[in-house]
Amino acid sequence: MSLEKRKLGKTGIEISCLGLGTVKIGRNQAVKYPSGFALPSDEEVSALIAQAKELGINFLDTAPAYGSSEQRLGRLLRDRQDWIICSKVGEEFTAGKSHYDFSAEHTQRSIERSLRNIGTDYLDIVLIHSDGSDCKILESSDCPETLLRLKEKGLIKAIGMSTKTLEGGMKAAELLDLVMVTYNPSMQDDKVVIDHALALEKGILVKKALNSGHDCIDPNTKDDQAGTNFTKRNLRFALDKEGVTSVIVGTINPQHLQENVEAVK
Repeated sequence: MSLEKRKLGKTGIEISCLGLGTVKIGRNQAVKYPSGFALPSDEEVSALIAQAKELGINFLDTAPAYGSSEQRLGRLLRDRQDWIICSKVGEEFTAGKSHYDFSAEHTQRSIERSLRNIGTDYLDIVLIHSDGSDCKILESSDCPETLLRLKEKGLIKAIGMSTKTLEGGMKAAELLDLVMVTYNPSMQDDKVVIDHALALEKGILVKKALNSGHDCIDPNTKDDQAGTNFTKRNLRFALDKEGVTSVIVGTINPQHLQENVEAVK
């Protein structure tokens, strides 16, 4: 099945308009989804990755803070060259809690660990996993400069930031290759960041297009079709916005993955 590929700003990278988020394959603690879930087996993860590829998805989003996600991808992913892999730096998740470190030393160690975990000699995309102080990280920490140095060495192809503030999004678009923003019908503040990035020819990734799954639940009905309609509405809302490169949706449900792809075709 074909799925539209879009250019990621000026990076030379082309990614499917729908990416697969992998937090649910590695972590089920302290997550913001509507209901709890068990981590899938290796067989289930392998089948999900194979299904994603067959459906035309070439983009996987992971992070050190996603529990065992990176390690499982490294163990189960085949045909590395066929995938665009995005990981992150800054956030760590241990003992059920997140903590953050944007120092040069930690950034370097984190990237080296991600390369080992995933079993690759390069990362296509690395995002700074913000703690909310976007501008402070960009202006005062050693993280951006360290990532630029690693990019120059060929360990990273493109760098960006998963932002939490408008000011941070605007600055990240100016300084980096791409920005990841929240954008859905009920959360549209980052529209100005998308417009700014587009004007600068930078890539835009959208997170929480389904509001962490909450927008797929109609409080007035238990009709599955209602959830499907919400999914289609939200995904099309994000992808029809000029400048958006790809929308990342995390799922471990094969049926939902199929429906997500059908919704954006």
